[in-house]
Amino acid sequence: ILDDPDLKDIDPTVLKHCHAAAAMCILEAGKQKADIPAISTCLEDCKLDKERIEQFCTEYQKNKDALEILLGSIGRSPLHITDVSWRLEYQIKNNQLHKTYQPSYLVTLNVENSDSGSHPDVSFSCTMEQLQDLVGKLKDAAKSLERATQM
Repeated sequence: ILDDPDLKDIDPTVLKHCHAAAAMCILEAGKQKADIPAISTCLEDCKLDKERIEQFCTEYQKNKDALEILLGSIGRSPLHITDVSWRLEYQIKNNQLHKTYQPSYLVTLNVENSDSGSHPDVSFSCTMEQLQDLVGKLKDAAKSLERATQM
């Protein structure tokens, strides 16, 4: 979008905000299974002109089935971490044969999605500092959750 010559005179920040707003409108319409009159009314409330509303609704109608399939594949609930495994990796040399001696951790999160029941693994590599930061953030989240449930 930022490379489009028709949009080069528009501030990139404004363009990104507009793109995000349009994407949210499309996603919410798909999520709510909104019909064309409902979408038109919403866009009229946002002060869009009639020609743009008709163009938006036409494009939305063309892509509605694909959007619903995509939204259905995402699922309704977030993934739940069921297990974690890790391994220490120690890099001695890089591909230019320079000695590096850099330890890193390979972490694998076993997750499950209650909607689909599948168990995809999420894997990533991190340094000790990044792993300590992750553990600290997880502890903070656990404390926040504990405080919220005690209220």
